[in-house]
Amino acid sequence: MEPARSEMSILPNGKGHDLGEEMCMPMKTMMEEEQFDDPESTLGENIEFLPNGDSKKPRFTDFEGKTSFGMSVFNLGNAIMGSGILGLAYAMANTGILLFLFLLTAVAGLSCYSIHLLLKCSGIVGIRSYEQLGFRAFGMTGKMAAGIAITLQNIGAMSSYLYIVKSEFPLVLQAFLKTDTSSGEWYLNGNYLVVLVSISIILPLALMKQLGYLGYSSGFSLSCMVFFLSAVIYKRFQILCPFEEFSANSTLAHTHSNASVDHAHSYHNGHVMAEDSNCSPQMFTVNSQTAYTIPILAFAFVCHPEVLPIYTELRNPTQRKMQHVSNISILIMYTMYFLAALFGYLTFYTNVEAELLHTYSRIDPYDTLILCVRLAVLTAVTLTVPIVLFPVRRAIQEMAFPNKTFNWIRHVAIAAVLLTLINMLVIFAPNILGIFGIIGATSAPCLIFIFPAVFYIRIVPKDKEPMRSTPKIFAACFAGLGVLFMIMSLSFIIIDWTTGSGSALGGH
Repeated sequence: MEPARSEMSILPNGKGHDLGEEMCMPMKTMMEEEQFDDPESTLGENIEFLPNGDSKKPRFTDFEGKTSFGMSVFNLGNAIMGSGILGLAYAMANTGILLFLFLLTAVAGLSCYSIHLLLKCSGIVGIRSYEQLGFRAFGMTGKMAAGIAITLQNIGAMSSYLYIVKSEFPLVLQAFLKTDTSSGEWYLNGNYLVVLVSISIILPLALMKQLGYLGYSSGFSLSCMVFFLSAVIYKRFQILCPFEEFSANSTLAHTHSNASVDHAHSYHNGHVMAEDSNCSPQMFTVNSQTAYTIPILAFAFVCHPEVLPIYTELRNPTQRKMQHVSNISILIMYTMYFLAALFGYLTFYTNVEAELLHTYSRIDPYDTLILCVRLAVLTAVTLTVPIVLFPVRRAIQEMAFPNKTFNWIRHVAIAAVLLTLINMLVIFAPNILGIFGIIGATSAPCLIFIFPAVFYIRIVPKDKEPMRSTPKIFAACFAGLGVLFMIMSLSFIIIDWTTGSGSALGGH
């Protein structure tokens, strides 16, 4: 069924599309720019993004994309990079190096394929909005399903990021200032800090009209994670195995000590040996926790709600160019993920905890380098929130204000209400954040696996690719894999809730 004109004329960022008000742009000039940017791009792809008129702007956007290739890589890389990197060393400890590498490689490849399906659908219908692809495939039901999945998934992710700020930021300040939490200072109260960070940093960035403006903050965020990775590699050669834990009885004495300590050789006074002295790496491991790591890795490259917005704002956009942006971003994150997991695992082996930085704190909670790393991770997590908030803002505009033109008052109100809601959840109902585990286990497989596959099957014409063609069979299998991951994730969460083991880790 062909969608109604009112739906198909809606632009991805929520602006209305009035053909009568468009500025003219010669088709020939635009085609020459596209072909100059990508000599191998086909004429058909460029025409697909043009309306029926001969001198009209592309239908998918209301502005000329000006975001550079590098900034697009920064934004997509920042969308991929989440706090889940802190748990990958623990995942490697429960799978072994080779099995972890195989799973990580497979997930990276599947993510590239998933993005390929989204871009292929976008190229066929000339729409660069996840919600509008859902409308084209399944009508209003598909549009609402995509919008709700994006909203719930990204609100859950932002809540987890801000909860990290609430819980970790006071501890970092306390360690830097060598103060006690019982002092009652306001700047050691996580509730005050998370509100302050939201108002002073996140909200101004979240008010950016276009996602491309966040490229600089995304680049700085990735630099913080590079610093984290460098510290993990450095500590691998400084901490000897079996490592010695910091004794709680000597904390006060250590706090007032000004003497430098050789972390590799001089942890004998006031420290206790770690119970497990297993210091040999395992190439392949299967234990009770191995199955829990598979969903963690499956969602390690979640960035799909941000792909089409970044595609829309890319300078001289083509499907091939955006696929290159995606492949490079995933390759960079793949490399960082593997190195962080490998050197974190080779530092602590079976003693590594689910949160890597907590393991370093067991050795010396006042290590200046690790404190700086924790601060850098907090900064990276904070700067990721505006990137994750952008698709939610667009999804709400698509669902609630489909025919409205851009309005700054509504724009600011949506961002402010979203941040207020998330802050209220983090401050007043932190226990409810566990429900987002269920939401994430449902929405993430839909956004990564199921929706791209079923949209592809429905949108690609049967005369081009019959239902029994190889690409559509692969897409159907891909959707089935998403259903399998959903069932696994939900099962593990239910098991954790019933047994109280808390074994399932957050994935992003």
